[in-house]
Amino acid sequence: MATEVVELQGHIIDSLILAKVLDLILEAGADYRLVEVDIGRTSSDTSAARIEVTASDDAVLANLVEALQIHGANRVDVGEAELVAADIDGVLPGGFYSTTNLPTRVRVDRRWIEVANPEMDCALVVDRAGPGAAARTVPMHAVRRGDLVVVGHDGVKVDSPDRPRGPAAFEFMNSEVSSEKPKALVIQEVADKLRTARTTSTRVLAVCGPAVIHTGAGPAVARLVAGGWIDVLFAGNGFATHDIESNVLGTSLGVSLGEGKATEGGHANHLRVINEVRRHGSIAAAVEAGFIGGGVMYECVRAGVPFVLGGSVRDDGPLPDVISDTVAAVDAMRALVPGVSVALMLASTLHAIATGNILPSSVETYCVDINQAVVTKLADRGSHQALGIVTDVGLFLGQLAEALCP
Repeated sequence: MATEVVELQGHIIDSLILAKVLDLILEAGADYRLVEVDIGRTSSDTSAARIEVTASDDAVLANLVEALQIHGANRVDVGEAELVAADIDGVLPGGFYSTTNLPTRVRVDRRWIEVANPEMDCALVVDRAGPGAAARTVPMHAVRRGDLVVVGHDGVKVDSPDRPRGPAAFEFMNSEVSSEKPKALVIQEVADKLRTARTTSTRVLAVCGPAVIHTGAGPAVARLVAGGWIDVLFAGNGFATHDIESNVLGTSLGVSLGEGKATEGGHANHLRVINEVRRHGSIAAAVEAGFIGGGVMYECVRAGVPFVLGGSVRDDGPLPDVISDTVAAVDAMRALVPGVSVALMLASTLHAIATGNILPSSVETYCVDINQAVVTKLADRGSHQALGIVTDVGLFLGQLAEALCP
């Protein structure tokens, strides 16, 4: 039998992190013993637990400890980080440490270093130049020969994931996603988060799928952009195309947004607007020329709100602003993440998951979709901070715009 002691610290009781860790141990066929538990007396106090984990052999235990660290459970005896230099650009040393999006520290030269930009599924690179070492997360493709990469799990600690706290609606949304939550309270809570972001000079990110336009919520998002409530926009070719189509031709996928009926020849409407924007050379140039006179992309151009349109293999056209190289698209998104404190994932699966992969756990993330399976995918893929709101995105955005810019 192989044994290791791990520890958890933070709001591990009310966020159900302790229960989740114990369940994972049993699911792996291992066993545990609670060596020490210190439970905070009030909702603002943190708790701590030490757990002795026993598995059938060293390999099973090593895999289990790695899985537990994703939830903030660290080995008590972590030692020093092992650093190995990359020998090829874009290739990591074998056994590299794969990061989470939780706040992370690395022990180098007998001292702990905070990792500058927590992001999941990256490598940890340590820079020993200068008076003190520094650590950062680096995606695989951006690693360069000679970079010192952390290998193994020695000398690495992560903090337990936490959820937004307070007596309001989201306090009882921490443990599950449900379609039966009081939507008025939820929308008011999201509006309050956006107000807080404005007063603290942090930024709000919106990630939009084409359904935002199809449900008629485009004008609501445009109002939020014009009102200064959205500071960054991530989307794909489909969202931008149908936003422009709806404002130039009054249709989305050829369906009239005013009457809800298919228009004659409307199946080609999106292609016609793409073609004209390509003729102008960019969305901004089409706005400047008067071809685009309203909508989300129009308001982004007018307000100077940065946007990234990430491409996919199914894109028509695409619009000239779409970044078809997916690695370059994610790098462009990554460059706009610093300063974001709130993220709204609006009826998007592909771009929401891509964004969740690059967000630190400190970003309050709300995923809105009519399909409950969509809103749980973010948490399933490691974005523990994501809270799901199961509702029609059109109704949600209309009420949110009313609350913030009536």
